[in-house]
Amino acid sequence: MTRRLYLLLLLLIVTAEISIRKFSAVAIGVNWGTEASHPLPPSKVVELLKSNGIAKVKLFDADPKVLRALSGSNIGVTVGIPNSMIKSLNASRKVAESWVHDNVTRYFDGGNRVRIEYVAVGDEPFLQSYGNQYRPFVIGAAMNIQNALAKASLASEVKVVVPSSFDSFLSESGRPSSGHFRADLNKTMIELLSFLTRHHSPFFVTISPFISFRQNKNISLDFSVFKETAKAHKDGRKAYRNSFDLSYTTLLSALSSIGFPDVDIVVSRIGWPTDGAANATSTTAEAFLKGLMGHLEKKTGSSPRSPVETYIENLLDEDKRNVSSGSFERHWGVFTFDGQAKYSFSFNHNAKKLVNAQNVQYLPPKWCVVNNNKDLSNASAKASEACSVSDCTSILPGGSCSSIGWPRNVSYAFNSLYQQSDHKAESCDFGGLGLITTVDPSEDKCRFWIQLDTSHSSPHIPIFFLSLSLLLLFLLS
Repeated sequence: MTRRLYLLLLLLIVTAEISIRKFSAVAIGVNWGTEASHPLPPSKVVELLKSNGIAKVKLFDADPKVLRALSGSNIGVTVGIPNSMIKSLNASRKVAESWVHDNVTRYFDGGNRVRIEYVAVGDEPFLQSYGNQYRPFVIGAAMNIQNALAKASLASEVKVVVPSSFDSFLSESGRPSSGHFRADLNKTMIELLSFLTRHHSPFFVTISPFISFRQNKNISLDFSVFKETAKAHKDGRKAYRNSFDLSYTTLLSALSSIGFPDVDIVVSRIGWPTDGAANATSTTAEAFLKGLMGHLEKKTGSSPRSPVETYIENLLDEDKRNVSSGSFERHWGVFTFDGQAKYSFSFNHNAKKLVNAQNVQYLPPKWCVVNNNKDLSNASAKASEACSVSDCTSILPGGSCSSIGWPRNVSYAFNSLYQQSDHKAESCDFGGLGLITTVDPSEDKCRFWIQLDTSHSSPHIPIFFLSLSLLLLFLLS
């Protein structure tokens, strides 16, 4: 009996070890963007990362406040170089050396170091809409950063990567086996992959089932969110049962077509937004992320071509993010702007749900709404003015507040500017049409937000695209 018990215990231990190894091999991180009018303080964000068991984070810049908050956390970090710097980094080794000294080397000194793993040159600089704005300078910039890291004796610890966009590869037929890189990128991709291979760095790339679903009528929602009942897409004898595998295998074919079938792949951005477009909801995002996590866990260990790391887009919503591709761009967050979970999900298989940010400081519970006792003939024009300098994406078509109707959508616009302006009384004037209230005007799924009380917000508020203002004026009429 003792021997049988011993063998049973040994079997359980081995099985548990295999399971742990299998899960730990699924390297999941998040993108942490900071394009927000009132960003959650970096120290709070790092607490949020740690409390949710998130071990890797990808940044889009090298903000000193963010990096200082990450010091001593043991979280693996990818620091980003903005596209605006690529040309100067390509032109000058001294500029590259200065950048590495200021944004990498200094965080390796002392006891509270930052565990920087990658330097990402650019933010998807090969995006088709950019044309040749950055492409001719990317490889030179990457090489100069690599040389600067080597000079600082950090080349063995920090890898240089270039995040590629979802539209850098394609298959006109829709069959993954026909995957290839865009013709205008072919030469650049060969140069990039030669560089990455030479320095043992992975290929960073965006996979976007959400955008594929929006752009391709042959891809269903069920297929996009890993529903088992979704109709399979066939390519010869192979059948693909979800959009991720379809795109990922297309990428593998593209890499093989130019002679790099074995390069390690990091999915640098993948996610599902929760507002700002049809089917951009918390329920759908939850289904997508749960399906993705389950799929990656199942695939890891069985396929040598699975991604070595995957970064979810995004940790938090960002109300200043560029919306040229759609209002949904401001709603990728797993958490709302204030660090509150949008749905039931977990990055850690030991936890059942997300852990919210704690002790968040808000402005007082006050809102700005339209005064219904006034002549509202000019209200829509005033609302459009408010939306030109604040975030009104939720009241646009497909948004969570798109159905609240007039004049409540005017109140939403007024409140958006009022919150962004830190409750300044004049920001709720609107020619006498605004009214400050302590009664929450939120209804059903349409939330009228109260902004964070933070000293980190920028005094400069960028103007939205004129076309957005015109669209809002039309909708609010």
